Amino acid sequence: MKTYTLCGSMRFEKEMQEVAYYLETQKGYNILQCIYTVVGTKPTAEELQALELAHYRKIDISDGIYVLNINGYVGESVRKEIDYSQRHGKEVIYHCN
Repeated sequence: MKTYTLCGSMRFEKEMQEVAYYLETQKGYNILQCIYTVVGTKPTAEELQALELAHYRKIDISDGIYVLNINGYVGESVRKEIDYSQRHGKEVIYHCN
């Protein structure tokens, strides 16, 4: 079973959850997600940095990343994750919708 880190804009959180469910139940992938819905909170700069470091660690331990390109949108953070993954020899799979 391959492990992939899900990468995409948090504006598509619902779609990311749906795709993760599909990939795990229908494709047999192990998906590491980065969805942090905490109602009523806004992360501090330190918390955002900790979340970013944790996300890159997920990429490090994954076979690759699964990039959600919803409505043609791939933001700057996701572009950095793609570049990081490629530099570290990780597989990059694109999901376009």
